[in-house]
Amino acid sequence: MDPSAAADVSSSSAASTDPSAAADASSSAAGIEAVAGMAMSLDERFDLLMSIGEECIQEDELWQLLQHKPVPVCYDGFEPSGRMHIAQGIVKTINVNKMVRAGCKVKIWIADWFAQLNNKMGGDLEKIRTVGRYMIEIWKAAGMNLDGVEFLWSSEEINKRASEYWPLVMDIARRNKVKRITRCCTIMGRADSEDLTAAQIFYPCMQCADIFFLKADICQLGMDQRKVNMLAREYCDDIKRKNKPIILSHHMLPGFKQGQEKMSKSDPTSAIFMEDDEAQVKLKINQAFCPPPPPPNTVDENSNIVDGNPCLEYIKYIVFPWFDKFEVVRKEKNGGNKTFLSMDEVIVDYTSGALHPTDVKTSLAKAINEILK
Repeated sequence: MDPSAAADVSSSSAASTDPSAAADASSSAAGIEAVAGMAMSLDERFDLLMSIGEECIQEDELWQLLQHKPVPVCYDGFEPSGRMHIAQGIVKTINVNKMVRAGCKVKIWIADWFAQLNNKMGGDLEKIRTVGRYMIEIWKAAGMNLDGVEFLWSSEEINKRASEYWPLVMDIARRNKVKRITRCCTIMGRADSEDLTAAQIFYPCMQCADIFFLKADICQLGMDQRKVNMLAREYCDDIKRKNKPIILSHHMLPGFKQGQEKMSKSDPTSAIFMEDDEAQVKLKINQAFCPPPPPPNTVDENSNIVDGNPCLEYIKYIVFPWFDKFEVVRKEKNGGNKTFLSMDEVIVDYTSGALHPTDVKTSLAKAINEILK
């Protein structure tokens, strides 16, 4: 389903160019997402939220939360750190709209101070904020349902409630060893073996504090953020808090090159950006890893052509959630046109050789370009 169908493009929040105005407008629409959620059964809401996560910690806690809290608070966030790739733009829109449909209030943390700590945009806070505003405008264009979303700038919110925020950060820091914190530094795209600055060591303590500061019931972030979310649950044990944040970690799209487990903006050829034109999309996808199946009755240690296949992952996590189908257009001699209604159908044809990698790439590029328009 096209996520843009869920957004009221005529609403004041969608029309505004001021992110703070968008937040105010979405706040004034409080209760709309609750009504949407109440129109669904508990089973439907649970299944919809579970469809977002590659991993949920813990499923029984999520069920109980939906039973007892009509409008759970979901926390998501991002560093304004440059160009937006398609996982940030489209996958986040799909996931946020699912959360809103399930009756959740989504708080999106615009982590401008965090980007500065991580030395993004040369540490220039004004540039970082410009990027933050640019990213909000892309989500509006992509059809994010802002009626259920509140954008919060970390610098502004922390300054407003400094007496609440900093004691929390210090308590988390006090209760954890440096080794435990440095293990979380992968959340910044840094290896824990890197020579980290003091600011980068402080970063995980602050991100952990954000979860409690925003009163989040659900942490809806990527699998790459799992370590700091687990730190938050451990902190609950330390302070004897019964209700722990539920971790709903979404899948990370790989880069286009073989073995690239995560799409990276540092390699522009391995990721599609939201402002890429049709030719750029076609070029990147045509160069993507998408091998043909091995000949029948052969033994090949690399015969698994599905796992880690970036083209198939784009179809699964972007094309199907957006269109509910995958359309292949090809000549009759190559099998003719075919509309796939499930990912399983695509995999069966692809692994059997009935769906050639070239047809996969051509049809994927067409679908991605249609979305980006």
